[in-house]
Amino acid sequence: MEKAPESIISEEVAFQNFTNFQGFIEEIYNCIPDKEKKYWTSSWNWGDDELFNLEGSFHMTNQVDLGNFWAWQNNAATWFDDDNPSPTSTDKFRHGLYAHAWYAIRKANMGLANLDLLTSATQEEKNLIEGQLYFFRAWWHFEMMQYLGGLPYVEEVLPSHEKPTLPRLTYQECADKAGADFARAAELLPINWDNTSVGASTLGKNQLRINKIMALGYLGKNYLWAGSPLMVHGAQTGGTQTYNYDEAYCRKAADAFGELLDLVESGQTQYALVEFDYEDIYNHKKTSTAANKYSDIFYTTGQNWLMPGSTEAIFRGPSTDSNGSNWNTTKTFGPKVQGLVEHDNIIHHPTANYVNNYGMANGLPLNDPDSGFDPEYPFRDRDPRFYHDIVFDGFKYINSTMPANMEYLRYTGLHTGGTMRNAADGSRTGYFIQKLVPHTANKYDGAYNWSFNMHTYLPYMRLGDIYTMYAEACAAFGGASGKSSKFSKTAEEAINTLRDRVGAGHVHASYTSDRTKFIDEVRRERAVELSFEGFRFNDLQRWLLLTEYPYNVKTSHEFDRVESDDFYKENDPRDAKVANFREEVILTRQFGTKHYWFPLKIDDTSMYPEFGQNPGW
Repeated sequence: MEKAPESIISEEVAFQNFTNFQGFIEEIYNCIPDKEKKYWTSSWNWGDDELFNLEGSFHMTNQVDLGNFWAWQNNAATWFDDDNPSPTSTDKFRHGLYAHAWYAIRKANMGLANLDLLTSATQEEKNLIEGQLYFFRAWWHFEMMQYLGGLPYVEEVLPSHEKPTLPRLTYQECADKAGADFARAAELLPINWDNTSVGASTLGKNQLRINKIMALGYLGKNYLWAGSPLMVHGAQTGGTQTYNYDEAYCRKAADAFGELLDLVESGQTQYALVEFDYEDIYNHKKTSTAANKYSDIFYTTGQNWLMPGSTEAIFRGPSTDSNGSNWNTTKTFGPKVQGLVEHDNIIHHPTANYVNNYGMANGLPLNDPDSGFDPEYPFRDRDPRFYHDIVFDGFKYINSTMPANMEYLRYTGLHTGGTMRNAADGSRTGYFIQKLVPHTANKYDGAYNWSFNMHTYLPYMRLGDIYTMYAEACAAFGGASGKSSKFSKTAEEAINTLRDRVGAGHVHASYTSDRTKFIDEVRRERAVELSFEGFRFNDLQRWLLLTEYPYNVKTSHEFDRVESDDFYKENDPRDAKVANFREEVILTRQFGTKHYWFPLKIDDTSMYPEFGQNPGW
């Protein structure tokens, strides 16, 4: 298409003042994918945490189970790529991470190369522009690196008419460059844009703007990943290196996280852990004295489409189509039996092996001989997050009026042979998820209807995530008593902060006295706190556990009911007795060393010899 001469804006104009330059950066924000709403039915949990029912076989979750890691490419149904991307579109379906990454990195480099043209600006404005550009250059690289390994780290505007020659760097070489960019961003950016002269004009609407806390969070995450077993020892099977970190990287990670957490806990930021104080935990109803509630991190209802995140979400992209959640995301977590949850027949199922991570209320894991776990009462006295996140047998699923011939579905039948227990339109595993979408998102309660204003969104980083990463980084070099000089809490105290939030028991002394056992508890805490939020695959990958049992299986819990149906109408389902409680394998993932990294696109690896393919692909 021919452009009218008056539509072409010179670089001098585009970059001369804050308003124009910020407009240039806004497109980078627009490119950030929305993991949940990327497609009609989307897929973001690729570890051992969930599986789809049979009709969801085309989703990336199932393709990963099959070992078909090529499936990420040009895939409209996953947030990681797109077959029809558009950086300027506000359509949530048009934004995939890899599809936009190189474009966004080029924009960041163009901005950095033209900082000298920002002549009509205050020093504050210049710092804000520069800090955002450094952050985004690092962030897009880092998000790709997690799945693809070391890449060319592009720090200049590459000539469009010349063949590229930048070699692939090692993961740690890339991490060093990303770390320098994140650190520079942290130096330049404010904690809260609301407290700047620039931000005063958009007061109360600056939550998504890149700030110092985001930069510190990703600085720490970048270094923790660089110090993790996969990045230190290379892809391998056997799991023998899973506890062996690079301590130097982990110390740098701990310092970045420590600085962040010290700012938070001293009240210098807008961030705080969201309360976990429920009057009715099954219905996510907070007490009258609670200022906010845990579920607000993931979804909001009745708040005029308020974007989820509350005081805990640190880094999020835009979510311009708030009701877009209800075009399908909110209809993919519950039973489809008899149209109980409407629309198509796709369901996210939590695996039984992952549900096993939810230990006991006393803080001990289920398999600890002193935990008190009783297979005749498998749902009793569990970690409080179990009751918030997981729908289990006998749970009252429908609160509203139902037709008489549907009453048999009011309470979940998730025991073996139960009313909601089948691979086609019920549960394959004995459970459903309600952490991200409430169980009231069904035909009769109607939480996904317009009048409820339900909006879902998954943050890329939140404060609970930071506490677990801080604990892991400190444990890597100092065990349970490891700590950063920039923060007062030890690794053990950081984990117990999260457990205090939900009312679960502290890490037991038998685990704090042994570094290996403590790291296991940190990892289990991370599994529970961040369940179904899209982090598990990368965790198993970097811990060199992706190929290892029991992380390579997906299982169900099978059991028989002992109680009558009337029991569940009159009693708390957690108190139900069952018989023959057992775990059965649904599938085993046949992974080798090549599965520790996704394959690169053949079109990319064919561009020039230095851009080589990942091993085994």
